[in-house]
Amino acid sequence: MNQDKIKEKLLAIEDAPLEFSLVFSGKKSKKVNGLYKPQSREIIIHNRNFQPDETGQNLLLYTAIHEYAHHLHACSRGGTLSARAHNCEFWAIFHELLEKAQAKKIYKDVFNASPELLKLTEVIRNKYLKNNGELVKEMGKHLLKAHDLCTGIGVRFEDYVDRMLRIPRTAANMAMKMFEYDIAPEVGADNMRFLAGIRDSDERQAAEKALVRGKSPDTVKFQAKKKDKEEEDPVAMLEKEKTRLERTIASLSKRLDEVKKELKEKK
Repeated sequence: MNQDKIKEKLLAIEDAPLEFSLVFSGKKSKKVNGLYKPQSREIIIHNRNFQPDETGQNLLLYTAIHEYAHHLHACSRGGTLSARAHNCEFWAIFHELLEKAQAKKIYKDVFNASPELLKLTEVIRNKYLKNNGELVKEMGKHLLKAHDLCTGIGVRFEDYVDRMLRIPRTAANMAMKMFEYDIAPEVGADNMRFLAGIRDSDERQAAEKALVRGKSPDTVKFQAKKKDKEEEDPVAMLEKEKTRLERTIASLSKRLDEVKKELKEKK
């Protein structure tokens, strides 16, 4: 595949709001397979990193989709990217692109191509992720009982968690919420903690269903954040930003006074 063909495939996966270029460097790199330059909106692929066989060309396309995700991410931000390019929003865009590419048979689903890997995946999911989730959820059930017992004998449950169980209070609270919300253990303990942090039951159930269907955690988290931003009152958002800015200014002003004082004492 040449560079024009790769660009054609990327646009077939999803169109881009802003024009971009894609070039093969003709070089081999030990550091990266490709990169994206937001200033020039240029995707550079180190094509000599890839073998000309089917596996190598599929990996080349994977790299191109990765860099294209950076471009689409930049498009959503008016053509610019923050210093932290690989954030939750980026991974959500990238994973969605891969799903679309697989559905259109542009990119080959490499995971399903290996029966051995699929078998191992089922072991990891059922024996470890699900079992671990069930254990944490069961612990939440017993923690709730311990809470009632502590109340009955007149001691603080937090003190029991701190000094008897010696676990973080946040971990104990999350475990109890996992049980109370009846979160599906098959998503794994880490995703269960994320779900337990969603107060709205409808939003929590929607996020849980997305994870069970196979959506990546970053995609689900980004969608949840996006919905929260859309629903938040614009005036309230500005008030929050105003408060943050005022705190930052106050902190910087205080530090500036301290530095001026130190300089004066040393002169």
